[in-house]
Amino acid sequence: MNNVLDKSDLRQMILDSPDQFQAGFDLAKGVSIPGAFQSIMISGMGGSALPGNLFRIYLNDLFRAETPHHQPLSIYQNRSYNLPPESFHECLNFICSYSGNTEETIASFEEALQNNLPCIALSAGGKIEEMAKAHGVLHVKLPIPTPGFQPRVGTGYFFGAMFQVLVNQGLVPDMTVTIALEAARLKKALPTLEAQGQALAEKLVGKTPVIYAPAKYKAVAMVWKIKFNENAKTPAFWNFFPELNHNEMVGWTLPQGQFAVLMLRDSSAHSQILKRFDITAELLRKQGVEVEILDMVEESVYSKVFTSIALSDFASYYLALEYGQDPTPVAMVEELKKLLV
Repeated sequence: MNNVLDKSDLRQMILDSPDQFQAGFDLAKGVSIPGAFQSIMISGMGGSALPGNLFRIYLNDLFRAETPHHQPLSIYQNRSYNLPPESFHECLNFICSYSGNTEETIASFEEALQNNLPCIALSAGGKIEEMAKAHGVLHVKLPIPTPGFQPRVGTGYFFGAMFQVLVNQGLVPDMTVTIALEAARLKKALPTLEAQGQALAEKLVGKTPVIYAPAKYKAVAMVWKIKFNENAKTPAFWNFFPELNHNEMVGWTLPQGQFAVLMLRDSSAHSQILKRFDITAELLRKQGVEVEILDMVEESVYSKVFTSIALSDFASYYLALEYGQDPTPVAMVEELKKLLV
């Protein structure tokens, strides 16, 4: 089902993505570092940062709901050149750059090295690998399974490797078998999700997507937004309940373009949040805004997150084809990098 526009076969990357979790576990077998840690900092940008957002959702649920007897970790993220203050005290720093050449992440790594901070680097090579080897820092080498492989579809490698490291450190219970089983179930569901994503893409042609989710899953809404940006080459925006009801929704009084609001609804959310979904949808429709509620029907947090992400992959992929775009390249990002040199 290869499309002539899809020169790097991004569709196959999406179909293969559930296998990355087990591969990530395998890549980090035996990787551990001395020290007692109360927190982790995940430094990364773009597609190399997305796993950190989803990792936080999973770990927060793991500590709160499933393993309350474990001391919870504080989980921080760094999306810039300088390390935040949380990186410096009983913190394990994950340095994440798929290419290994992301300048913001390199700068953060340099700061960590200058301050002798505990680090584990993850990349497919590049400057990050060189720096890790030169300074005796543990490095997890990520694969490049196909030419043109994009970090935004490599979430499972990062997620699996970082989780395995935390297992090795004794900081989380070993849930790797459970995660692998859920990833296998996700893979079986991909044909259905692909059909749903293609149908959704047809509804989105000519409209700017706006994605809303409950606060717990706000990072999922952000990932949806990014997939539309990078795959479909179109603007998209996101926000979360209940915050959006206190400000953003007023902006729908005077919509200045053609929008489609996609609401990611979790049936286990607070009852008042569920009311807000229905009431907000009704208010927006009165303003002539198209609204579609997409239920996150799976049981586990892992399944809710990654089933939704898979749907976003397919919706954005097929929207790219509707627009006559190759979904893989990110030409403006590459142009910016050249101009920054």
